Amino acid sequence: MGPFVVDASMTLSWCFASEASERGDMVLSALRNSYAVVPSLWPFEIASSLVIAERRQRITSAESEQFTQQLRGLQIHIERRESLWLWQAILPLARQHRLSAYDAAYLDLAKREALPLATLDANLQQAATALEIPVIA
Repeated sequence: MGPFVVDASMTLSWCFASEASERGDMVLSALRNSYAVVPSLWPFEIASSLVIAERRQRITSAESEQFTQQLRGLQIHIERRESLWLWQAILPLARQHRLSAYDAAYLDLAKREALPLATLDANLQQAATALEIPVIA
């Protein structure tokens, strides 16, 4: 598998046993020989999800730290974009496909870079398919 865009839903499936899947394991394994690209919001989305999981006692702070260490060891490249990008690309995509701005950021990145998208989010998969962006399945 070549480079791809990975979203937070896929990333978090590597952390929580209840969200684990064969597809998630396959994508994680692909990072041994390839790399993923994520929008700049990805670390915030992951951090927010981990903090919420800690508060709900789904994960301990030690487990959260262990997971973030694992992520730092993976070939995941964080794209840096100017905020003008938000209004020019993300909002129209979010409106058109009824997505959150966060999900639209992953969709936009996959579209611009002509990369497949690794996501477990059904709405994001549907939007990618509509734009003829390959979804890693």
